[in-house]
Amino acid sequence: MSSQKSNGKAPARVPVADLAEFLKKSEDVRGLVMKTFFDHLANLSEGLVVVDKDARVVWMNAAYPKLLGIDDIAPMIGRPVEEVIPNSLLRSVVGSGHADMLDIMDFGEQTLAVMRIPFRDGEGNIIGGIGMTLANARHLLPIITRYRQLRADLAQTKRKLAAARRTRYTLSSFIGDTPACLELKRLSRRAARTMSAVLLLGETGTGKEMLAQAIHAMSPRADGSFIAVNLAAIPETLMETEFFGAAAGAYTGAERRDREGKIQLADGGTIFLDEVGDMSPSLQAKLLRVLQEKEVEPVGSNQLIPVDVRVIAATSRDLPAMVASGEFRSDLYYRLNVLTLNIPPLRERPSDLPALCERLLEQHCRELGMPPREISGAAIDLLRQHDWPGNVRELGNVLERALLHSDHELIDAADLANILAELRRPSRSAARKGEGDRTVPLAEMLASAEKAAIEATLAHCRGNKSLAAKQLGISRASLYEKLAALDIVR
Repeated sequence: MSSQKSNGKAPARVPVADLAEFLKKSEDVRGLVMKTFFDHLANLSEGLVVVDKDARVVWMNAAYPKLLGIDDIAPMIGRPVEEVIPNSLLRSVVGSGHADMLDIMDFGEQTLAVMRIPFRDGEGNIIGGIGMTLANARHLLPIITRYRQLRADLAQTKRKLAAARRTRYTLSSFIGDTPACLELKRLSRRAARTMSAVLLLGETGTGKEMLAQAIHAMSPRADGSFIAVNLAAIPETLMETEFFGAAAGAYTGAERRDREGKIQLADGGTIFLDEVGDMSPSLQAKLLRVLQEKEVEPVGSNQLIPVDVRVIAATSRDLPAMVASGEFRSDLYYRLNVLTLNIPPLRERPSDLPALCERLLEQHCRELGMPPREISGAAIDLLRQHDWPGNVRELGNVLERALLHSDHELIDAADLANILAELRRPSRSAARKGEGDRTVPLAEMLASAEKAAIEATLAHCRGNKSLAAKQLGISRASLYEKLAALDIVR
């Protein structure tokens, strides 16, 4: 353009008589350029492969067979490219007609920088494709290094996530050899062999989630996910999203991609619904539909997603009474109440206390970094005199507090007396407040005992709620809920 402007003249045109010869020479030049370009690609590439429109191998340069560990290239000609080069995407490039100018491909232990280009005939029809690995890719080393790191991080995250979704407990983790516990374990083994819903009934702290994990671990779904949901700990406004997931942009502040709910995460495995009696009526109706139709509809989506989950539900509430009062749907109750297992409270199996104390002390000493401790017979006898409204969870809290307050290798009755007295004192004071011989309702006594225990633990932990929750054997979220429910101000 600049030469034209300076001279003020257009380039001379080719005479018509010489046009045919000129076009022939242009075609020859084009052919030479393409051959030269192709030769340069072959020399610059560590590996070069050509496929036809059906993604069958047509040609390879000498370097690619060495890269693939192939001694003789002849048997590879005419075979589908995926059989020769695992993970190859040349078929999709030939099919779509879009080039991949830079991609990263895993081949065995190697990470290769590759290019994939479709090529066409004179009429523009795709007749094949070229794939090449870049020989001198030092300038791409930072990208490849970052890719390898991201891939390693992703693999580690997947391993951790898979471990988190596997069960930690088996049936042997449920300590107890009383007739009631032995019958419970027998029924649990029977439940594990079926795909029916299971309903676990028992007071708080009796080990309902432990038993649910044990049933899942013995079932044919043991390789699938075990997803536990505490319905009492999820705010009502988030319950539907947590359960059923949400489509991208379903509401203000939602993620830009679809979010899977707990039911989808449990697909192929088991979902454990703890404290199912606290479920709202609207959520009960939607859960019933999931159980009947085996499909879930995320919030903000019109798409129905098929799911295959086994449900194990648990509650410490009287579900039949809730059904009678209309608080719980009868049809959902019948869906959940197929196999019912009743977990006995700790006060009904005092003979299990020695084995439970041994297991809990071993666990607490390991978590606290303490040397192993034992418990005396006198201490066991003292523990048998307590009612244990909080069951095994309360027992674990008492033993952990005793460990933190004692420097002896043997936990004795003296180490437990003050702790148990604190737990019993609120019940007696509540009884004294009554008029005459008024019987104090059990719920009121338990609430008073729970409030005193939380206040004492908070005082001991100097207001540190995380430490207090750990010593009480509950989550921090549960502690905050109890602080609000029991009107405890710190």
